[in-house]
Amino acid sequence: MKILIKSAKIIDTNSSHNKKIMDVLVVNGKIEKISKSIKSNPKSITNGTMIEYKAKNLHLSPGWFDLHANFGEPGYEQRETITTGSNAALKGGFTGVMVMPNNKPNIDSKSMIEFIQRGKKSNIIDIIPSGNITKKGEGNEIVEMHDMDKAGCKAFTDDKNSITRNDVLKIAMLYSKDCKTVLMNYPNDQSIANNGVVNEGNISTALGLKGIPSLAEEMMVDRDLSICEYTNARLHLSYISTKNSVKKIKNAKKRGLKITSDVALHNLFLTDESVNDFDTRFKVLPPLRSHRDNKSLVNALKDGTIDAICTDHTPITNEYKKIDFDNAANGIIGLESAFGLLGRHVLPFIDLSTLIEKIAINPRKILNIKQVVIKEGEKANITLFNPDLEWIFTTNDIKSKSSNTPFIGEKLKGKALAILNNGKFKEC
Repeated sequence: MKILIKSAKIIDTNSSHNKKIMDVLVVNGKIEKISKSIKSNPKSITNGTMIEYKAKNLHLSPGWFDLHANFGEPGYEQRETITTGSNAALKGGFTGVMVMPNNKPNIDSKSMIEFIQRGKKSNIIDIIPSGNITKKGEGNEIVEMHDMDKAGCKAFTDDKNSITRNDVLKIAMLYSKDCKTVLMNYPNDQSIANNGVVNEGNISTALGLKGIPSLAEEMMVDRDLSICEYTNARLHLSYISTKNSVKKIKNAKKRGLKITSDVALHNLFLTDESVNDFDTRFKVLPPLRSHRDNKSLVNALKDGTIDAICTDHTPITNEYKKIDFDNAANGIIGLESAFGLLGRHVLPFIDLSTLIEKIAINPRKILNIKQVVIKEGEKANITLFNPDLEWIFTTNDIKSKSSNTPFIGEKLKGKALAILNNGKFKEC
């Protein structure tokens, strides 16, 4: 199959064609030619052997990649399956996702990594498995990292179950160093968070809800950075949400620590004021913080302190979401609406090339998987999009099994139009 993309502005800082408007010819899943003008064969289009793709204000970038997605399968198929999660990723313009190990059974063994690997076969979406750091994500006994690494596990994390035991984190980081893989930890000191449900501040006081202070994150950032320095291993800090955490990471990078980090997209623009009417759709972990934190996180994207933006796509069924705030589950689905939300709330403050680095280039760099470059001879792993297209996000746009999102009915800016990957082409 041949696909000719006409007059697309290439956004890829690793490409010699960056910011140029070019035609791109893809043949059998590879980029065969990039030129100012490539003529199509009308007969090929008529007989179906070539697709010619045109769109207003068409942009082209390396395929977007999400570092944190929850697909449910196995164990929580009522929330999401690999198939429905892949459909959600496609709708949002993502060609790859790393799935979290929050399953039943947990992704804490070689056989479970292989299960996820089998589920991605013949998929236009690359499904990359992460594995637990500890068995069942309980924080005590370290998994067989070497076996899981050889089976295709690209990162180890207990996701929102922060590693609380210092000795466990230290040993795990030494193992990950030996495997040449990355360890991911969400910094959240449980003893300080103390089962809080919102950001600690004026809103939590006014609503009578137990708060999670910024200190819970920042104390564990300090702990994680100390162990990272001691072991000289790679560490990725997930879901950073506070101004002081940003400062600590920035200083650690200056000292030469092997640190990367990400932020969940909703923590870039939503604040704890959103929960004023006890709307559980805004209940997330880490909690929504303050405007001051939002601003600091966006600036951290600009200066490179924070390396990636994730959707933290977390499907939740109504029985666990549409209940009282204290008992409602944390999480928002994010794949389908991600780029439109970033276009509306974040792109006014950072340039488009920086955004593409945070959602396409850096996530793969963090996982040490092959970079996608818009270059002749390279595999075609591409997202086509219009960064200025305004649209209303509706229930029809939700391809996930779950619908736990506060953004239905919102006007978004920027939309994925189509993706190419693994020799397949699909419109979003």
